[in-house]
Amino acid sequence: MAKNDVKASDNPKLKQKKMSDGNLSLYLDYYLGRVNVVDEHTGEQKSKVLRKREFLHLTLLANPRTPLERQGNKDVMALAQKIRFEKEQQLNESTLGYRLKKKETINFLDYFQSYIDSYTKKDKRNVALALKRFKSFLAETSEYNNYKDFIKPNQITKDMVLAFIEYLQSKSVGEGAHTIFARFKKVVAYAVEHDVMQKNPCNKITIKIDNNILKKDVLSQDEITKLIATHYNRENPNIRRAFIFCLYTGMRYCDVKDLTFANVDFANRLLKYEQNKTKGHSANSGVVTPLNDWLLQLIGEPTTPDCRQELIFPLPSYEMCLKAVKRWVKRAGINKHISWHCARHSFAVNILNNGANIKTVASLLGHSGLQCTEKYTRAVDNLKQQAINSLPTPNFD
Repeated sequence: MAKNDVKASDNPKLKQKKMSDGNLSLYLDYYLGRVNVVDEHTGEQKSKVLRKREFLHLTLLANPRTPLERQGNKDVMALAQKIRFEKEQQLNESTLGYRLKKKETINFLDYFQSYIDSYTKKDKRNVALALKRFKSFLAETSEYNNYKDFIKPNQITKDMVLAFIEYLQSKSVGEGAHTIFARFKKVVAYAVEHDVMQKNPCNKITIKIDNNILKKDVLSQDEITKLIATHYNRENPNIRRAFIFCLYTGMRYCDVKDLTFANVDFANRLLKYEQNKTKGHSANSGVVTPLNDWLLQLIGEPTTPDCRQELIFPLPSYEMCLKAVKRWVKRAGINKHISWHCARHSFAVNILNNGANIKTVASLLGHSGLQCTEKYTRAVDNLKQQAINSLPTPNFD
């Protein structure tokens, strides 16, 4: 931040702190006045400055290398300056009894993008998808088409949010609408918390889903056999091995991509790992999976015996893996909407079909209780009903 960006009269001042990764975290430094205090050792009266810090959860790249990264820094700074200005007005109102007039020039779409740019959690892809869907909603809905390029935060109404939900439900498969709206609400709540929006238009609006119903497609054992037998030109062998491994262990993509040979106890034929989804906030994040000869063969061995930290399945991005799986499924002639996570669901349904009890399935999937696992038993019951219904109807005439 250039020195001339900070005026001596600014209160709070916009400042930055270097983080452990070298990037810069932006915060507000408030001057709250002076008080007289007595030194407990000398009894001398001294004047003490009162200050307060408020971190904005906005980050600047310390060394932006590309035009896109430099523009990202500019956008983050612009947002931070707007937040600083609003906070100064609040401070003046509370301490001096007046409020400066300001033009509401914040574009919520730009604010949303700045939020994404500084977001560091694992669901960043879903947050970005929420913005993409909201932009599409505005562009494709005649009532709100005028806002497709610029919308002020307080122009987002409850009616607009309800229309957005209907749009999501018409475009998304399974729990997609619920997932996207949850991220949208998260950004709106952040905007309200930082006084960018006056009211939360998402209050008391939810997308209800039945978590006990399995909405995603699953691959039957016959379809898995068919898939394994299918090859195509320029297939990625690591994607192939990893997806098959997930079909037979129930692992998530985020876990299988991080597996190293250190996770494998070859002597006891066990796989041990911590789930990324629950690591650090659940006592049941650890999973132990027995391995058979076939799974051990699928794992293979490190390129050098002492290289225990080598990745078992070196994988490209999730998007590339998903695209490869969809191509593979289509080439196998399987007419189902299969994502990577369907491998986990397929594993659970297939082992339940083969006689495993629900507690065993919960343990293999790393569930802390049986509630999350019950949807698979309902899916199995549904498959059994379909099998009965598929029988020819006898003629009793």
